[in-house]
Amino acid sequence: MITINEHYEKLAKSYLFVDIARSVAKYQAEHPDRDVIKLGIGDVTRPLPPASIKALHAAADDMADPATFRGYGPEQGYDFLREAIAEHDFRSRGVQISADDIFVSDGSKCDTANFQELFSGNQRIAVPDPVYPVYVDTNVMAGRTGSFSDGRYADLVYMAGSGANGFVPPPPAEAVDLLYLCFPNNPTGATATREQLRAYVDYAREHKALILFDAAYEAYIRDPELPHSIYEIPGAEGCAVEFRSFSKTAGFTGLRCAYTVVPSTVTVWAGDGSPRVLRDLWNRRHSTKFNGASYPVQRAAAAIYSEEGRAQVRDLTDFYLANAAIILRGLERLGYTTYGGVNSPYVWVDAGRPSWDLFHLLLNEAGVVTTPGAGFGPAGEGFIRISAFNEREKVEAAMDRIVTAIGP
Repeated sequence: MITINEHYEKLAKSYLFVDIARSVAKYQAEHPDRDVIKLGIGDVTRPLPPASIKALHAAADDMADPATFRGYGPEQGYDFLREAIAEHDFRSRGVQISADDIFVSDGSKCDTANFQELFSGNQRIAVPDPVYPVYVDTNVMAGRTGSFSDGRYADLVYMAGSGANGFVPPPPAEAVDLLYLCFPNNPTGATATREQLRAYVDYAREHKALILFDAAYEAYIRDPELPHSIYEIPGAEGCAVEFRSFSKTAGFTGLRCAYTVVPSTVTVWAGDGSPRVLRDLWNRRHSTKFNGASYPVQRAAAAIYSEEGRAQVRDLTDFYLANAAIILRGLERLGYTTYGGVNSPYVWVDAGRPSWDLFHLLLNEAGVVTTPGAGFGPAGEGFIRISAFNEREKVEAAMDRIVTAIGP
């Protein structure tokens, strides 16, 4: 008799974006002539950088010529992309990451989800709250979390963010084995200083723990004092894995390309206490379960590291940051307390009421879709997330509607 993995039945029964979609569908059915502006989901709207488009066309031509045709590529990624990543994302910042430490994939969501497969089922896990749901749900599926009650899983350690700590919580007071971090943060838009990240690195080294650091939004950092990588903190090269994505950096949400960095110096341990090289374990998993991102996509990704590509990515991220500034100005007029939106494409808003109440108010009165913070964990209750990923005229119209609908 085939039986299920019963840990799946511990997953929270409702999924945030499904509930949002149902609410929006109901509103549109009742208001068929109203244009709904969506500032909820973090999906880009601007076209790919021209450098990437040019590279895609050239790579398609390569695939049409027997002399340049490519079949299966290396599972870890082509050297031309891995070398470009190592040079421009790390070595240019004084961080000694080699191409051998880089594993190209089709999305950092997949990588953050899959990485926990390397570890035993009894590991103690710490996650931020509010939290990107994938960090939690994949560990639920693996059986590490215990039962779900009152918005939390019994066996997880939650690092609670709040206005008091700027949504950058300190490391756990108790010992854990695996910590998930995300900066700039999704959903709160918070950024971490070097000193704040150093506290996590020191904690991981003391407890022989591993940090899984999601840096999907690092391209939005404009403050020169803020670190773009966990590896800018001394010691992190021995206790951290970093995930990066081209989705929000260069508009690749529909093209799919990302990478994970696993330095050869990261050590983990077997049950008997003997050391293992984490990169070797991830390479084995990656090579077994993944056939590599496509050649044309990797050429498109490599193109963003050209001189013209870097300028185009900067323009693209500047565009969304300018949208965030428009959102912040509108909310300031209304007297809302906000976080993020400066070095991040997300604005986190203190709703002053239950999250879903403000969500429904903005939907019903302004025709604007946001994301209720309660869907990201108990510490997100009373907040909403507003995404800057949309066209300029729609962002401007959305804020005009919101100010009109709920203004003083």
